[in-house]
Amino acid sequence: MAVEHPLAAPAGDQTRIHDIGYRGYDGPRLGRAYARRSLYAQSLRGAYGLGRSAKSKVLPMLLFAVMCVPAAIMVAVAVFTKAHELPVAYTRYAILLQAVISLYVASQAPQSVSRDLRFKTVPLYFSRPIETADYVRAKFAALASAIFILTGAPLLVMYVGALLAKLGFAHQTKEFAEGLVSVALLSLLFAGIGLVIAAVTPRRGFGIAAVIAVMIISYGAVSTLQAISDVHNHASAIPWIGLFSPVTLIDGVQAAFLGATARNPGGVSPSAGQGVVYVLVVLALIAGSYGLLMRRYKKVGL
Repeated sequence: MAVEHPLAAPAGDQTRIHDIGYRGYDGPRLGRAYARRSLYAQSLRGAYGLGRSAKSKVLPMLLFAVMCVPAAIMVAVAVFTKAHELPVAYTRYAILLQAVISLYVASQAPQSVSRDLRFKTVPLYFSRPIETADYVRAKFAALASAIFILTGAPLLVMYVGALLAKLGFAHQTKEFAEGLVSVALLSLLFAGIGLVIAAVTPRRGFGIAAVIAVMIISYGAVSTLQAISDVHNHASAIPWIGLFSPVTLIDGVQAAFLGATARNPGGVSPSAGQGVVYVLVVLALIAGSYGLLMRRYKKVGL
């Protein structure tokens, strides 16, 4: 309760000083780990519009449905026709729907970081106890997890459907595991690239356009150059050209090491040596994206 301390004042002066007091906080102090987990959970929920307006849920949920419906249709066809194999391999599914994944990254990467930059709330995060590394790790992990859910869910639908269709358990489990490894790498790579681009500008629209340009236009340009190389009988150049697009990078890795068939013109797959280069480039891009985000947010937090 406020305690009033009347002071001597000139006649007619209505000024008063109220001692409202201060009370120290004696509750639990949960620390950095709790703050990091909370930021991760909040960012992951936000990637699907959970905890936000109904309007914010429409696009991510629509894209999630677009990813899963074709898998369900393929399973239904396999069950009713008693097929001996699924129409599309687990490692091929994400590559076929790469445009949907790219649109998802383009819409959600700016949502994850651009608003914090635009409204200048990042320095508030960096007041105690959270630090730059905690913020970057939480945002990176949240978007990568969201993309993994987007790409892994249809593979799970295909796997469950294959078992219901009584396809070979061992064979399906092996291919399902290979597909999960592929989409895990894709999730880390796409999340890193998307966040780096989105963190450059506080304008969400610019971030969306830039991510689309890098993800989709680069794939179109690389595919065109590979087709030209195939027409002019320069097949040896096709795998090397694939190093310049995130989608073809993942395609090359799984073609070299996960038993997938490359989507390159003429079906040209990277050799074992070229596959090692693909893996190194993917890992370098993931690590480089993390490093660039750390550098970016150290400046923002000043």
